[in-house]
Amino acid sequence: MNELTTDLKLLHEATLNNLKSSKANNTLRAYKSDFKDFGAFCAKHGLNSLPSEPKIVSLYLTHLSKNSKISTLRRRLVSISTVHKLKGHYLDTKHPIIVENLMGIRRVKGSIQKGKKPLLINHLKLIIDVINKQKIEEIKKLRDKTIILVGFGGGFRRTELISIDYEDLEFVTEGLKISIRRSKTDQFGEGMLKGLPYFTNENYCPVANLKNWLQISKIKSGPIFRRFSKGSILTENRLTDQSVVLLIKEYLKLAGIENKNFAGHSLRSGFATVAAESGADERSIMAMTGHKTTQMVRRYIKEANIFKNNALNKIKM
Repeated sequence: MNELTTDLKLLHEATLNNLKSSKANNTLRAYKSDFKDFGAFCAKHGLNSLPSEPKIVSLYLTHLSKNSKISTLRRRLVSISTVHKLKGHYLDTKHPIIVENLMGIRRVKGSIQKGKKPLLINHLKLIIDVINKQKIEEIKKLRDKTIILVGFGGGFRRTELISIDYEDLEFVTEGLKISIRRSKTDQFGEGMLKGLPYFTNENYCPVANLKNWLQISKIKSGPIFRRFSKGSILTENRLTDQSVVLLIKEYLKLAGIENKNFAGHSLRSGFATVAAESGADERSIMAMTGHKTTQMVRRYIKEANIFKNNALNKIKM
C-alpha cells in the first residue's frame, strides 16, 4: 500500500511538472502576479483564495471591473484557474455566476477595446528620417534604424525581435530569411521562418539596413541587437524588449508625433494594418505575424478598410 501511495505521489508531482512545462516562464510569472492580486483581495475581505469558489471569483471580477478592461478580467480569470490546476484544485470557471457576471459587466462597460496605435508607413518614414538627422554616432543610428525597420518589416513581437541571433539569419537572392526559434504563441518550440524581401528604396529597406549594420558592427555570432556602453561602445549584451519601446517613443517624439499610445506592439500591428491596406489576405498576414487565430487579423483588416469600403463614398455631394 505504501509503495502504491509513493507511486501515486510521484505521478502527481510529474503531472504538476508537466502542467508547469506546458506554459512559458513569462506566462507563469504573469499568472503568479495576477493571482497575487486575487490573493490580496481575498485576504482583505476574509475569503479563501486557494482553493476558492465561483462566488468569490465573481466578486473579485466585479471589484476589478471598476478600473479594468474586459480583457484584463478574462486574463485574471485564466490566471486564477491555472494556479488552481497547478496546485491540484478544481475551479469551475464556467459556473453561471462567473459567466453571467462577465456578460453583465461587458454590457455595462461596452466591449470596444482600444489597443496601442499601429506604426504606419508615414510614421515609419518620419522616424527613419529623424534618426538620420540626429547628431549621434553613425553606428547607433544604423542600429536603431535596423531595429525599427526589421521589427516592422517582419511583423515582429518585440521579444522575438531582440531574440534574433546572427545564426538565425540567411541572406538569399530575394532578401532575408529569419528563423524564429520560439515565440509567445509557439509554446512547443516548433519555430517559424519569416522572409523579408528587398525594398526598392534602400533607405527604408530592412534587409539593406541589416546588412550594413552587421558590417559596421562586425557581429558574426550571437545577438544582433545589442546595447551600447558609454562612448557608444558596442557590448555583447542583448537589448531588452523594453529598449525597443523606448526607442520607438523617443524617435516619435523627435519626429513631432504624440507617442503616448504607441508601444513595442505598434511595429507588429503596424505591419498587419499596412499589409491589409495594401490588399494582403489574412493568411499571408498571419504567416508573417504568427497570429494563431484570425480574430485579431480581421480586426486589422476591418480598420484598414474603414475608408476604402465606406458607403459614404457612394454619396455625391
